[in-house]
Amino acid sequence: MPTSASFFLDSNVVLYVLDKATSKNSIALALIKQRPVISTQVVLENVNVCLRKFKFTKQDAHQHGTNLMNTCLVKLIDQVTIQQAFEISVTHQLSHWDSLIVASALQNHCSILYSEDLHHSQMIEGRLTILNPFV
Repeated sequence: MPTSASFFLDSNVVLYVLDKATSKNSIALALIKQRPVISTQVVLENVNVCLRKFKFTKQDAHQHGTNLMNTCLVKLIDQVTIQQAFEISVTHQLSHWDSLIVASALQNHCSILYSEDLHHSQMIEGRLTILNPFV
């Protein structure tokens, strides 16, 4: 695993820090301790899952979001990111939300995107490798 913030974490990987019942928890924690890049989308998707799926209180869900913001390098999504996501969605046949994650990783010069939902070992634009950290 990389030792610098040259990698990006997808929301689905970050959520495993809350699941202490699986071995995926320790992998997610080890990645987060390296201060990865995430986007505002990742923070908000995590808070949403905490509220809707895990039934956290608003305070607990917001605390999880705050912890992410304090631990990771949070990058904003802007018009450039959205436009690039549109292009990636068409070119690589990804959902809008997945393409926004990919665009954020590319825009922030990450060489690795850790995701459980995308194609393991897929290369995007010759400079971003998607890896499933749980394989």
